[in-house]
Amino acid sequence: MAGELIGIIGGTGLGDALAAQLAGVEFREVETPFGKPSGLILLGELGGRRIAFVSRHGQGHTLSPSEVPYAANIFALKSLGVHTVIASGAVGSLREKVAPGHLVLVNQFIDKTFKRKNTFFGGFGAVHCELAEPVCTRLKETLVHVAPPLDVTTHLDGTYVCMEGPQFSTRAESLMHRQWGGDLIGMTAMPEAKLAREAQMCYALIALASDYDCWRPHDKSKGKQTLLQEILSNLKTATNNCLALIQALLAGDEALVNENCPCRKSLEMAVWTNPSHIDPDEKERLAVLFE
Repeated sequence: MAGELIGIIGGTGLGDALAAQLAGVEFREVETPFGKPSGLILLGELGGRRIAFVSRHGQGHTLSPSEVPYAANIFALKSLGVHTVIASGAVGSLREKVAPGHLVLVNQFIDKTFKRKNTFFGGFGAVHCELAEPVCTRLKETLVHVAPPLDVTTHLDGTYVCMEGPQFSTRAESLMHRQWGGDLIGMTAMPEAKLAREAQMCYALIALASDYDCWRPHDKSKGKQTLLQEILSNLKTATNNCLALIQALLAGDEALVNENCPCRKSLEMAVWTNPSHIDPDEKERLAVLFE
């Protein structure tokens, strides 16, 4: 356990809160075949474990969801030796029961993105990873075990609809997402989860509900500034709740990295191209993914 390096991906608020808790802080610049990650990788120790944190939107929250270098972020973490990733992200709620400030342990995704690089293997060959269960079952169950003792409302499953953005949904779209079975709407979980699977990493996502999506009309008696302040306050509450959950997870005695997990063998049957037709230089360039 002491030698495990746990990857954490989150927003600026979580990064600032984590940095204040870490010991032995250092920042690492990492180059990847897919360009630079969102920023310097924050390394440190929390709860007796080493972590590597990526601020998804970069310093100052300058990257929109479509501009986040998802492939570089995942590749950078893998190249540092990360085999397990705990991600977090703000979402709108599509369900009455998921109130602002609540956390949701996501187990499924509906991917509506269309602008983003969603595979490492363009130009390499035909690589088809299983994704029926896009979140690591073992890692999610560990979070499920940790969550109940905390004074935090945490929903133990949920379907996340990931839209391209940067605009929010129309009301018609929001109602449609509910009919699809979506519980949450956000802009950052995909292709991050897909890339983690291609990198043979265990991945789990904690969603932070900041408000209800527009299927649920806002209180017309409140002005725009009041509503905005409520959303920001809800997000701060959810961020603090998420930090408490991550701290409890890291302080626990369960191994968060398991080399026998199916996630760590996701490429075993995924490469359909005859090895003789794979460019050796490409294989070397992506060797980190196969480790």
